Order: sequence, then C-alpha cells, then structure tokens
Amino acid sequence: MHYIGVDYHKKYSYVVVKDKEGNVERRGKVDNTKEEVQQLLKPYQAGKAVLEATRNWGLVYDWLEEILDDVALAHPLKIRAIAEARIKTDKISADILCDLLRSNLLPEAYVPNKETRESKNVLRQRMFFVRVQTMVKNRIYTILDRHPEIVSQAPDVSDLFGASGMEWLRQAVLPGQDNKLLASEIELLEVLKQKISESNGMVKEVARGDKRVKLLRSIPGLGPFFSVLVAKEIDDISRFRDEKKLCAYAGLVPSTYASGGKVFHGRITKTGNKWLRWAFIEAVQPAISCDADLFAYYQRLKMKKGANAAKVATARRLLTIVY
Repeated sequence: MHYIGVDYHKKYSYVVVKDKEGNVERRGKVDNTKEEVQQLLKPYQAGKAVLEATRNWGLVYDWLEEILDDVALAHPLKIRAIAEARIKTDKISADILCDLLRSNLLPEAYVPNKETRESKNVLRQRMFFVRVQTMVKNRIYTILDRHPEIVSQAPDVSDLFGASGMEWLRQAVLPGQDNKLLASEIELLEVLKQKISESNGMVKEVARGDKRVKLLRSIPGLGPFFSVLVAKEIDDISRFRDEKKLCAYAGLVPSTYASGGKVFHGRITKTGNKWLRWAFIEAVQPAISCDADLFAYYQRLKMKKGANAAKVATARRLLTIVY
C-alpha cells in the first residue's frame, strides 16, 4: 500500500508518496493539469491519497479519484489543531498529510458528489449577486442622503427600488457629479437584477426533481431559495447522528468552557457551515411571522435573554425540525 500526500496550490501541487513504513518513494512538484497529475501517480493506482479542503479542491479530487482506489479529503481546521507546524512549506504540508493518512489519524471532511458541488456553485453565485445588489442599494441611499431637498420630492413608496421608485430614480436630477454617480449605480443595479433573475432560473433547474426541496418548503421560513440551499448544504442527512450534531455542523450551538468542575457557555461557535447558519438565521423572521408556536417560543426567549439569543435559539429549533 502506498500513501500519497497532495499539497494543492493554484498553479501546481506538491506530491509525496510513501510506503506503509513511511519511507519516501517519490516527491516533487507537478503542474496542475489532469494529464500531469495522473501520469505522476499512475504507478500507485492501488494507493490512497489525501488533499486538504482548500479553494477549488474538487478539481484535483476528481482527477485523483479517476486513477486511485481511495481519496480522502482532510479537514483544514482539524489538521491545524493536530499537526500545526511553526515552519510551513509545501514539502512539510504534504508530509503531514501523508503521515496522518498513513497513521490512520486523518480528520476527514465530508465529500459531496460532483453534482452537489456544482449545485452549490450555482447557489453561491446567486448569493454573491444579492450581496453586491445590497451594497449598490446602500450606495444609492448614501448619494441621495446628500440631497435631502430632492429626496423630499420622491414618491411615497414602500420600496424605493420597486417599479415606481426606480422610475423616479431614473428621472431624478442631482447637482454636480452626484448625478453621474447615481446614473452609474442605477445602471449597475439593473444589471444585477438581470443576473439575479438568471440565477433564479438556474436555482429552479438545480431544485427540479429533488424531493427533499419539496419537503423543506413545508417548514416555516424556508422559501424557494432557502429550501434548495438547505437541501444541498446538508446533502446526506444520515451523516449526522442526531439533531445536535447537525446544529453543531451549522455552528448554531453555544461555545463551552469547562475547567475545575465549572462549566460556562458563551456565544455560538460560528464554526462549520456558514451558509447553513446564515440561512436559518435569516429564516427566523418569516418563520415567526407565519407560525404561532415559533412566534410564542421566540417571544418567550426574547423577554428572558434578548432578541439576538432568541433569534439563534429559534434558528436552532428550525434546524431541529429539518432533521
């Protein structure tokens, strides 16, 4: 059996191959092309490889999986907790990964299939567009706030960026350079709206035929987008032993400090899947607006511990319902 540690970078990867006793049989850099990587590892097809879950890890993972019997994905945070080195080089990183794999001490990360990874890319692109859209709207508000006498003439609309509000924004004339700035921001906003609309179509394609999405839509607060996001981020629910493990994965559990027989609980850990955590925090408001039990639960906690603690606890309850 051969063990292969792969330290993946943007342009190249550093690879080390060891036997079961830890003797190095091969090491060196390889260009990040499918042909180069597979050619290097062709003599070790019966071996087991490991790489860290870094940016775009899926690319090299798929190449390795095509040629090797077994490929593992290392959890970055847990790797650092076990074997953080004061001196970090490509060689040391590859050696650490290889030795942890060889010693059966590797903390592995979950690997969704290629289709799920592609679906996540679609969802995250939409979230990016929405985030930029919010930034652009805030910039428009900032420009308008410099001209209160003109803003006072704006129509009384609930949404400045709705049909009536946008019509007024296009016709508004501001003094100086702010007029050009406003026009530029409006142009960018309209482009983003188009991109978000296109992304919504892609999200619908991703959701098509997924029975989990239909089930998740029945849970308060989980609309068309969040239901798809939750289904794809959780992926296989059976990988969580119970609802507590799922909540911990989403980072919606309190941090714990225990020493000398005393136990203290602090703020939520905010580790794990940030997309899942964000989705359930955002889902709280629409959930309590349409579900009497969740509203009562939220209000009770809000009176005792404050709005933020109540929101997190309600998000955790929603996630428990999902499980």
